[in-house]
Amino acid sequence: MDCENQTSLTEFVLTGFPYPSHLRGPLFIFFLLVYLLTLLGNLVILLVVVFSSQLHKPMYWFLCHLSCLDLAVSSVVVPKIIAGFLENGGRLSFGGCVSQLFFFHFLGCAECFLYTLMAYDRFLAICKPLHYATIMNRKACLFLAVGTWFGGCLHSALETALIFRLPFGWRNRVNYIFCDIPAVLKLVCADTSLNETVTMVDVGLVAVTCFFLILTSYVYIVSTVLKIHSAEGRQRAFSTCSAHVILVVTYYVPLVFIYLRPGSQGPLDGMVAVFYTSLTPLLNPIIYTLRNKDIKIALMKLSSRTP
Repeated sequence: MDCENQTSLTEFVLTGFPYPSHLRGPLFIFFLLVYLLTLLGNLVILLVVVFSSQLHKPMYWFLCHLSCLDLAVSSVVVPKIIAGFLENGGRLSFGGCVSQLFFFHFLGCAECFLYTLMAYDRFLAICKPLHYATIMNRKACLFLAVGTWFGGCLHSALETALIFRLPFGWRNRVNYIFCDIPAVLKLVCADTSLNETVTMVDVGLVAVTCFFLILTSYVYIVSTVLKIHSAEGRQRAFSTCSAHVILVVTYYVPLVFIYLRPGSQGPLDGMVAVFYTSLTPLLNPIIYTLRNKDIKIALMKLSSRTP
């Protein structure tokens, strides 16, 4: 790209995703409701786990971190989508765009690590029950949880620094629903092949490694569960893992579609991004509430104590 018109950008405009103009009002209401329900659902999960002593276990400790990540991811992206319906395109300062890109990838990478930890936790609980309490003690859980946040921060800091060291031209319209790496790179007036390669390798390495570890954990889990003679025991073991499996699928399918395939982000990618930035954080607490007996019991007990 020609850099003769290189400027110091002070603002970015998010074009969002294409929609008929007559749907602006209904879409505004829809995303506002989704955001409010996401906040409510994840806050309920946090409160139930914190105030229910029977849920003070590693599995639910990691679930609390997942709820925090979902709250944060949704808050990084969705309010700007909502604002875009009012402003005909959300506006971000240069620093705001940097912050949005950094926090999105920071939280997304941390969530990827957290799903892996949750699979490891289920592996230990089902395949190594006699050693579970010793291995997954409070200190280990804290160390592992903090490690997910720290790892996500390092990943995102590298990606963000590599992008915003580059020169930008006069264009400031980000043809996407938020400031994401491929969309922002289109505005750079320099060769971006190195950034594109680093992004694919970095995101790909994290995603593939975590997915392989999750898959390995579940191979051992399934193998162990199939050896259980009691049908009730097998059902109980599988039920503790089913919610996590559903969340992993809803997380990895959009990730692979957007970041690990050739081609640039377009309208279809934007619609997929809407799903995992807006709807997945809403689905997580619903899935865990509906499919987890312990949480449902704790929720009913907590409700009965509320005047």
